Amino acid sequence: MSIPAPFTGKTEHEAHAHRDDIASRMGMWLFLFTELLLFGGLFFLYSVYRYENKEAFHDAARELDTLIGAFNTAILLTSSLTMALSIAAIQKNKKMLSVVFQMITVALGLGFMINKYFEWSLKISHGLYPKSEVMLSLDHGEIIFFGLYYVMTGLHGLHVLVGMVLISVMTNFTLKNIINRDNYVKLEAAGLYWHLVDIIWIFLFPLFYLIT
Repeated sequence: MSIPAPFTGKTEHEAHAHRDDIASRMGMWLFLFTELLLFGGLFFLYSVYRYENKEAFHDAARELDTLIGAFNTAILLTSSLTMALSIAAIQKNKKMLSVVFQMITVALGLGFMINKYFEWSLKISHGLYPKSEVMLSLDHGEIIFFGLYYVMTGLHGLHVLVGMVLISVMTNFTLKNIINRDNYVKLEAAGLYWHLVDIIWIFLFPLFYLIT
């Protein structure tokens, strides 16, 4: 005679949803780990080239505007705060407050990208772009510095754009009650991705703008 499983107080649907949430979180963490491997490899490459071209990297970094970099850092740190507040709001069943914080996060991301656009435009107007006459006249180490600068900040910018789209989708889901107090794992995943984007910039900022 089989013994029935003990009653846990949860329906089969609730237990299944719980398992799905755990799987979703694990999947997101695995994805973030691959992103860390990608940028970790670029950071390692940067470290090797910087060790071999210390003076050239220092000279090239003078062309970057530290104030713009610091402003972008402040923007992304603030956006991490608003993203965290949006999750806290939905947990307290404050739907519209969560939506407002998500929209502010997207707006801050847009501000970051606009800032980066003007920064890149300024560098390009000075002839500092790959294979330009000005670039080719620079020291080999400086060419490597700007090459890494465009690749790493450009890749990071792409991640910011993806994050903005992702959070915008989450905002739509929140408005439609797909994301709510009892089901907000998707918003958490978007938040984790956004925090990773911010952390990567926190490393990029000193590497390129604060070289001593």
